[in-house]
Amino acid sequence: MENVNGRTQTDELVVVFGGTGFLGRRAVRHLRRREFSVRVASRHPDRGRELFGSDPRIESIEVNIHSEPSIARAVADAYGAVNTVSLYVERGQETFHSVHVEAAHRIAAQAQQAGIERLVHVSGIGSDATSSSLYIRKRGEGESAVRAAFAGAIVVRPAVMFGPDDTFITTIITLLRRFPIYPMFGQGLTRLQPAYVEDVGEAIAQVLQGSETGATFECGGPRVYSYKELVGVLARAAGVKPILLPVPFAAWHALSRILAILPSPPITRHQVALMQVDNMQSPEMPGFEQLGISPRTVEEILQTMLRGH
Repeated sequence: MENVNGRTQTDELVVVFGGTGFLGRRAVRHLRRREFSVRVASRHPDRGRELFGSDPRIESIEVNIHSEPSIARAVADAYGAVNTVSLYVERGQETFHSVHVEAAHRIAAQAQQAGIERLVHVSGIGSDATSSSLYIRKRGEGESAVRAAFAGAIVVRPAVMFGPDDTFITTIITLLRRFPIYPMFGQGLTRLQPAYVEDVGEAIAQVLQGSETGATFECGGPRVYSYKELVGVLARAAGVKPILLPVPFAAWHALSRILAILPSPPITRHQVALMQVDNMQSPEMPGFEQLGISPRTVEEILQTMLRGH
């Protein structure tokens, strides 16, 4: 199989930053199916070796995304790079700005300097540099920082992702099974368009294989749910009938401030802020359809997740 430059993909190496993470490891597997060699760049290379076994065309290395020399070593001699690194809870020097803006810019700059041909930066639907939410704002600033360093970078914005071992649907199911009353965010009216993580991994591989540069793809699933509708779907599948209790967002914000003293709070103010905003693909933006992917619904994957749960 040849790419647009006439070289075979078996000759091409793609570096996946965060390649042991929830999305990153799926991207690695989809890239391998397309005959790319993959360098998994993460903080825990042993984890990469556990995940991908003895495949001679998957290399796991340790990388520090806050170090230019470390990133430079990771991208050396590579054809493409994918940044799937994300942060949902700030801890010490690991802040939304340091990860989503500074490190993203550092990866893009080193990729440009190394002569990388294709760079994919994973962001998120709704990313907005003018948002009042710190998390959403830094995601938006990160996209701009990446494009400033690597003009042809392709941005992939998934909707909220789900799949086995996720922290979204799995958490809801756990709570539904544990408690007879389920506290909802507000009236449960926030609209969500969940994307199956394997479909997003396939989208990343498609983008790496293509020839388009500088584009932004928004990857939302085939169905839009209100939060209340989604909880109902999960409850029926799990065989439970909870009482759905609306809880005002003001109460959630107050709770998140109290829980912030914990080392790993179960809910943060940034997560509450995200649940106040619809998470849906813009109709003007290209997405799964333009990449030739038929995304799967929550219902199609749910039974597999419940068996694993």
